[in-house]
Amino acid sequence: MVVSLAPCFAAASDHADPVNLTDPEANITGLFFYPDGEDMILILNVRRSLRKPKPYDLSDYLYQIHMDFTTPVTFDKPDDLARYGGTIATPRLLHDDATISIRLNDDTSIREVSSTGIEIPNAVRYSGVRDDPFVFPRFFKQNVISMALRVPKVAFPAGQRHFVLWATTSKNGRRIDHVGRSLRSQLPRFGFLNDLEPKDQVAALLKRKAFLDDTYTFFRQKREYWSKAVADLLQFTFQLRKYDAQPDVMIYSTQFPPGFPNGRKLEDDVVAQVCAAGDCLLQELSFIEGDWPRVMVNDKPFVTSFPYVAEQWPDQAEAPQPTASIWPYVILIIVVLAIVFWALVEAIRRLVIWLWRWLWAKFAAKPATAPAQ
Repeated sequence: MVVSLAPCFAAASDHADPVNLTDPEANITGLFFYPDGEDMILILNVRRSLRKPKPYDLSDYLYQIHMDFTTPVTFDKPDDLARYGGTIATPRLLHDDATISIRLNDDTSIREVSSTGIEIPNAVRYSGVRDDPFVFPRFFKQNVISMALRVPKVAFPAGQRHFVLWATTSKNGRRIDHVGRSLRSQLPRFGFLNDLEPKDQVAALLKRKAFLDDTYTFFRQKREYWSKAVADLLQFTFQLRKYDAQPDVMIYSTQFPPGFPNGRKLEDDVVAQVCAAGDCLLQELSFIEGDWPRVMVNDKPFVTSFPYVAEQWPDQAEAPQPTASIWPYVILIIVVLAIVFWALVEAIRRLVIWLWRWLWAKFAAKPATAPAQ
């Protein structure tokens, strides 16, 4: 999931994605995958902070859930197990063994569900406006557009134990948003992964890490206090950690109990669980924006039957988007700096001209003294 973070430098998926400014209906807010009896529940939520009534602009968007059944997953690294639900040892091999594609009508009803690599004719399907199940104060009393599938386990390959999943949204063939492991792309340092295929993400992470490590060292090794402050901000917000070199995918294995980071269930308090594994930015924000003690359950009870997501909050007028722009201030600062720079250059130019004329008058233009007779 992705939240507008403070500092708000994120450029990636989930609640915090900047796509809410340009393509809000493409903004993925959550991916869920867990067993329910003889079925698997797949839920994809999009469009954060929704309260306005229908219709929405949905018909141009393609929502897809991608599944890899064959790329090996290992479970012998405790840190990866706690953060990601397992380890993708060879991420360059990640691929689609199956894809479920969904298109919606502008009233949120399902227009089309298709699949490749998996047959789901008997899957129970739902799409509509529901409560946002993200346990985070900023998104309490907010809705999302929820797409849910109940897929019989027999639809998956026989004996399938390990699943690797991710979801994307696209428009006119252009990928806009990506989600894998919950909350990952909500952290500012992962924004650049949004339009990359999972198989390409680790190479991109390692390249970015090398650059940011060098940048951090450059600022940290200077004597000025402000240089060290820049290094501290870079380290906390953008510098990639030694444990980040895994693709942004969701891992689910029948080997472990379901629930984050082994898939994700609706009731999972992923903010606390991600913090326990080393990323506490959202945990801190939940204290800043919420009450004490921190709320650890959804703000509305889940329903007991499919699609399980809590009922929507009533429609209401959404808060207007800010109309003021930062650019007039940026332009003003640039103009002021340009004027100051021009004035400084002009002052130096005039000083040089005056000094040259003074030296010329004092030395070059003075007639030579005639020699004594």
